[in-house]
Amino acid sequence: MRAVKFLARLLLLLAAPLAAAAPTFEDSMAQRTLACTACHGEQGRAGPDGYYPRIAGKPAGYLYNQLLHFRDGRRHYGLMTRLLEPLSNAYLLEIAQHFGRLDLPYPAPAPTRVAPQLLERGRVIALQGDAARQLPSCAQCHGAALTGVLPNVPGLLGLPRDYLNAQLGAWRAGQRRAHAPDCMAQIARELAPEDVNAVTAWLAAQPLPADTRPAARLPAPAPLACGSAALPAGPVKP
Repeated sequence: MRAVKFLARLLLLLAAPLAAAAPTFEDSMAQRTLACTACHGEQGRAGPDGYYPRIAGKPAGYLYNQLLHFRDGRRHYGLMTRLLEPLSNAYLLEIAQHFGRLDLPYPAPAPTRVAPQLLERGRVIALQGDAARQLPSCAQCHGAALTGVLPNVPGLLGLPRDYLNAQLGAWRAGQRRAHAPDCMAQIARELAPEDVNAVTAWLAAQPLPADTRPAARLPAPAPLACGSAALPAGPVKP
């Protein structure tokens, strides 16, 4: 009997630290999005490998559209699709709004070893476009500071070059699509491979401005019409 009591006390003592260490369930959006930050980094600041981009501070409309694209097959990544399949439009909008509200500092850009001529070509495409080919600049849609525009246009700075190359390549190949009219697919197909290489090298090398938040609006109408998802009907948490 003494042995049984001793064993029972020992088990209680061993179990106490485990019970104390158990995390508290908060039912908060920050806790419910742990599946997101497991790949996209703490608070959505970006994963370490360059292929899980920063989602913190991106316009909520843009994030919402991308969640729909993954869930509904316009973007292809099995893990994201399986994660999002059971979630409603309203819930996906809540996730997008959560990350869109985050205002967190960016790391410095990674050093680049690219020929000056290539960087200059990238700068021209990003800021001036190519009028001879009727190719608008990145800044005409993504904002003069290239930090994005509310509600649906993402920033282009602070993204790794590998990620930018992969996304432009996916649009060119039809592996990434958006709601019609798919303006980015049109632009990506107009870019020559050497132009893709130049503009992604320049964008990835740029430091972030002091204010990294998306612009409230463009100073002039966008040069192309771009499709976007309709927001869910009914009340959604702010």
